[in-house]
Amino acid sequence: MGKKEQASQPALQTLQEYAVITAAVLIMDIGIYVFKFPNNFSFGGVSGMAVVICRFLPFTASQINLFINLLLLLVGFAVLGRNFGVKTAYVTVLSSVLLNIFEKLFPMAHPLTNEIMLELCFAIILPALAAALLFFENASGGGTDIIAMIIKKYSTMNISTALLVTDLIVVILAFLIFDTLTGLCSVLGLMAKTLLIDKTIERMKLNKFFTIISNNPQPICDFITKDLNHSATLYDAVGAYSDQQRTVILTVVDVKQAVYLQRFIHDTEPTAFIAITKSSEIIGKGFMSYI
Repeated sequence: MGKKEQASQPALQTLQEYAVITAAVLIMDIGIYVFKFPNNFSFGGVSGMAVVICRFLPFTASQINLFINLLLLLVGFAVLGRNFGVKTAYVTVLSSVLLNIFEKLFPMAHPLTNEIMLELCFAIILPALAAALLFFENASGGGTDIIAMIIKKYSTMNISTALLVTDLIVVILAFLIFDTLTGLCSVLGLMAKTLLIDKTIERMKLNKFFTIISNNPQPICDFITKDLNHSATLYDAVGAYSDQQRTVILTVVDVKQAVYLQRFIHDTEPTAFIAITKSSEIIGKGFMSYI
């Protein structure tokens, strides 16, 4: 591989990461602007704060969201320093600007439909999906995430607990300011959002662990190393019933590659025994670390 190709790989990877982050922010802002703001849903985050505060100030929720995010952005850089990521800053600014663009292009004076539960579902699903995508790219959604990071720095509280505390405060305010229905929807939204983010992240991190018992391991190993670009561990074993020598192959691949590997083994050695285990926590070379 030439020097130019080696230099272009990090640039291409960075471009792909920011493309995913931009798409995630777009999905998140659609959920916030179209479904969350018009219904006064306040289940956490800066967008929830904006919904509450706009009841007392002559500004729209998008404008207040922009102001709070920029303020938190400055506080984050001042307090957290280098620990405050560039990606978080990018997400914070882009999200706030997009919300104000939506406000100019598509003004919404009332909810999209008359089905509050349907709108609550989309207000939960879209931002939760976006949050999982951002997590997958090691980015933060900004907003109350910044508050949680500051709380963690100056206390023994972890980020997830700190984030839950800040979101709960917004939900309590929704009960005090809006009607009971909106308050209950906000509580439901907070619980569903937390659960959905966890499940989506777990799904995106999913890999499959293969235990393959074979009489002819070389073609399988060649396929794993050359076609799937992964490695494998081999060791000799003896069948308890047949008393014959076997080779056990251990390897981990992602969900898509698992289909290719199963097909290859089925075509080349249909007598091989395969045990497949799902795992969302694989740590090591070739797999992303989330610690």
